[in-house]
Amino acid sequence: MQLIGLLVVGLIIGALARLFKPGRQRLGLLGTLGLGVAGALIGGVVASLLGTGNIWELNVLGFVVAVIAAFALIGVAEGVSAKQR
Repeated sequence: MQLIGLLVVGLIIGALARLFKPGRQRLGLLGTLGLGVAGALIGGVVASLLGTGNIWELNVLGFVVAVIAAFALIGVAEGVSAKQR
């Protein structure tokens, strides 16, 4: 059940990060999901290190950090794909 929750939250976080990122991103649904899940995991780890909960809890600080991390990961993914073209 936690895996399904992680996927849903990851998709929401990835979508929010894409909304905040200006310009057009060349990411599909799976790319958004992957970067959102990675951002969610990073946000959970940071929130856990700050002592606001564990990695699997959804809290405000972890969610904000997750969106910021996904935003940064989208920028990295765009940079990598631009170099390949």
